[in-house]
Parts: sequence; C-alpha cells; structure tokens
Amino acid sequence: MSDELRQKALHYHAHPIPGKISIALSKPTETQYDLSLAYTPGVAEPVKEIALDPEAAYQYTNKGNLVAVITNGTAVLGLGNVGALAGKPVMEGKAALFKRFAGIDVYDIEIDCDDPQDLVDTIARIAPTFGGINLEDIKAPECFFVEAELKKRLNIPVLHDDQQGTAIVVAAGLLNALEIQNKTLSEAKIVCLGAGAAGIATVRLLITLGAKQSNIYLIDREGVIHHERQDINTQKKEFAITTSKRSLADAMHDADIFIGVSGPKLLAPEMVRTMAKNPIIFALSNPVPEIMPEEALRVRDDLVMATGRSDFPNQVNNVLCFPYLFRGALDVRATCINEAMQLAAVHAIKELAKEPVPEEVLTAYGIEQCFEFGPAYLLPKPTDPRLKERVSAAVAKAAVDSGVASR
Repeated sequence: MSDELRQKALHYHAHPIPGKISIALSKPTETQYDLSLAYTPGVAEPVKEIALDPEAAYQYTNKGNLVAVITNGTAVLGLGNVGALAGKPVMEGKAALFKRFAGIDVYDIEIDCDDPQDLVDTIARIAPTFGGINLEDIKAPECFFVEAELKKRLNIPVLHDDQQGTAIVVAAGLLNALEIQNKTLSEAKIVCLGAGAAGIATVRLLITLGAKQSNIYLIDREGVIHHERQDINTQKKEFAITTSKRSLADAMHDADIFIGVSGPKLLAPEMVRTMAKNPIIFALSNPVPEIMPEEALRVRDDLVMATGRSDFPNQVNNVLCFPYLFRGALDVRATCINEAMQLAAVHAIKELAKEPVPEEVLTAYGIEQCFEFGPAYLLPKPTDPRLKERVSAAVAKAAVDSGVASR
C-alpha cells in the first residue's frame, strides 16, 4: 500500500469520530413518558412475555435483525495472528457491510482466546442475544471445530464467512467461467492452492456441485495432498488423492482451473503456460494475487481470470454473499444455514451476472459502457441492488423448502 493510501485509510478510520459503526436509537426517548416505556416501569412487560415464551424476543427486541461478527484475531486478512483487538477494524468493516447491503444490525465482538473449546463456550454463552453468528478470521484448523461445535449447540444460523462465504462466491464465478470456456465442472481438472478454511470449504462445495474429487489437487505448503502423506490433519485427509504429482508445477500441467487462496506471487507464468486449453484462474490472494493478471495474460490469450481486487475485472468478493445469506435466514428465522441455502445463493449470484446491469451500478463505477456477461464480467458488482432481493429470497425459499425455517 502506498504511503498516501495508508494515510487516507488511517484518516478515514479516525475522523470525524473513531471507528466505522455506532448504535442508533429506533424508538423515541424525548419525554419522561417515552423513558417510562423504554425503561422502567414499561420494560418489565416485554421481560415477562419473553420469560413465558422465548420466541417473543423476536417481537419485542432487536434479536431477529442482529448478527454477531466474532473473531479471536488469529487469522486476520493476510496479516496472520495479530490478536483480537487488532482484528476489530475488520469486524467493524464487516458490520458496516451487513448494514449497508442488507440492513442488518451487528455487534462486533473480539474475543481474546486461542483455545478452541473456550472460544466455543464463550460464543455459546452470549448467543441468546443474537439472531445469527458470523465467525471471521479464525485460523484453520481450529475454525472447523469452532463452527461445527456451535452448529451443534445453537439453534440460530452460524456461518464462518472465510469458509462458506468465500466458497459460494468462488463457485458462482467458476460456474460462469466454465460456461464461457465451454467446459463442465464434472470433467474439469482443478488445482486449489491453499488448504486452509477457504480452500477446503471451496473444494467441498465444488464437489457438491458436481466436481470429481479425483480431479482435484489440493495443495498446501508441503505440496500436493496425497494418500502417502502422514503430516496432514483430518480436514486435509478428506481430500487426499492417489497421484504421482507432488508439486504445484506438477499439478498445473493440463489443469483446467486454478484457485488460489494462499499468498502473493506463488503461481509462475511458466505454470500457467502448461495449463489445458481455455484455462480459468481465480488468483484470490489479497492484496497481491498468486499471479498478476497481466503476467498470466502475457502467456495465455485464451484465459479467463478473476482476483480478489476491485481494480481488476471479476472481483471475487464475499460481500456478494454473506449479507444476503443472513438476510434470507433471518427473514424466515432459519435455525441454521444449510447446504440447500448455500447452493441457492450460488445459483442466484451466478444467474444475476447474466442479466442487464442497472444504471446505478454503472454510475457507481463511473463508466458509460455496459457490463455484459463474458470473460470480463463473471459476477455481479457489489453495488448491484438486485443482490439483496434475489439472493436473500433464494436463500429464504431454500430454508423453507428444506424445513429449517421457523416461519
């Protein structure tokens, strides 16, 4: 980041008041009578109603539109284990996105705790406050345990956005890229560089959508994850395959798809050159991708490419997904976010990219030409107002159809 951008970012977060979010009142509190209703003695009445029927909390409090964005700061952005407090700006940013795009209120919660079981217990104890839990920036493999345990213990939606959120947007973009490149997911050879939360969740979802596990090379710091390795955790073992390929370069030979959720500049142009005809590259490391678009396009002119950056075409951005997953889930009081709801989000995002783009999106991006479905437009833009309606509705319908909606 340039010094100028760094200073602007710091100024943005510090002025006119520190931080990015605040609490706003939703009821009048101007008169003594208002206060008698808002607090004592009037507040006793909803207390008694909720004590008799916990579901009444959705009628008399903000629980039904309140999500907790929670981290322990062990895997913040690309910065690593910076600690809970240092993760707060990111959690505030997530809160701002929830409010901006889906009208959902958020409390950001930073928990100073490295022990996964203690973290689960802490979150479970505060869960009655919320209508949903969004886990964020918790390192792998602990994040898998934390999410799974909370889903067992809670009857509200729990999502680890670094897992499912990333996977959903990647899947939507890949399905469109495959269509453009005249390929099918069931036959595609896939290389996924990065075997943490995002990588494993993405591979799982792609298999659910029809990818063959035998065609997927999941790669960590030590190379291809294969059956002969003894140094892999339970989550990685799930995707170990029988192969003689050991390195990223080996796996890239004749690959149709590369997905990078790892680190900067790890994919060499020479590896891109060895990919199959009409390849697809999703280099999602931020802010520096595994390979820069200009480097990849220099060696392959038949390439479709996406990154995690907004200054290149085809930004894979979780904001296309997580606000609307929760909006749809909250609207029908879903008890979880299940596979059917995730798949509904994938297809809603995917199909929206094929429709004409509203004028307000073009205005927001300061351009006159239209975005049209094709190699440079695989996914809707984050400012597309139709995302809230389409994705939220699809998720809500899937919750109802799959029997996890409470209303």
